[in-house]
Amino acid sequence: MKKTILFFSLALLRASINAQEESFSKLQELDWKQTFSDPGTSNWSEKWVLDGLKARVQNSPQGMAFHAGPIPAEDSSHSVLWTRQLFSGNIKIEYEYTRLDTATKYVNILYIQATGSGQGDFTEEIFEWSELRRIPAMRMYFNHMNTYHISYAAFGNTNLDAPNDYIRARRYMPESGRGLDGTDLEPDYFQTGLFQPGITRRITVIKYGNDLYMEIIGPGKKKLCHWKNTSLPPVEKGRIGLRHMASRNALYKNFRVSEIVK
Repeated sequence: MKKTILFFSLALLRASINAQEESFSKLQELDWKQTFSDPGTSNWSEKWVLDGLKARVQNSPQGMAFHAGPIPAEDSSHSVLWTRQLFSGNIKIEYEYTRLDTATKYVNILYIQATGSGQGDFTEEIFEWSELRRIPAMRMYFNHMNTYHISYAAFGNTNLDAPNDYIRARRYMPESGRGLDGTDLEPDYFQTGLFQPGITRRITVIKYGNDLYMEIIGPGKKKLCHWKNTSLPPVEKGRIGLRHMASRNALYKNFRVSEIVK
């Protein structure tokens, strides 16, 4: 009986994965128009704006190396790179990602279509309150921005075991007074085996309606993550951000964004 239950459980899981892969493949084939492109090899400041006092960004033929500040858990060592460009509606984000650190703590985050809450000092145009993020404490973002967040190549703040990475999606609920509570989008993905230092991965993220997909492809391994926002407000426009918590470093290359232009 137990074997039969296990068999059907595995069959249902496989069917669900197949359905997600089919849906993602169909989304890939839509009439996307590329509206942003940065190979990462020339002056980063032409297309990006930096939050953070201690971060370093360097361009080379290998791509854009983004280094957060060196002191773990220090707010002023956190950092975020924002696109100067705004993006609306359904979007596809593609880039090559290579870890340059060997950390076993803290996270990288992709922010998708971020805007301010529109309350008080936190206007919808996030560049109007950049000064408040010179020290880019996490609370300035999840308490005051509307955005999707995907943390990846991510580790718990006390983790010491390199295989214990995770991927997690959130939809921030600014000015709620609850911080990150209630922002999770299910499911989380644990121990992915995807983000070893020095190995380049090709990442594709699609936000289409209330669905959010992240595909990671690298040598010998491929994974598709899927989340559905079933209860929180939609995210419809804003900037894309790359967040490195203190001590986290990575190389980005061939960063592209596409939209469905009507």
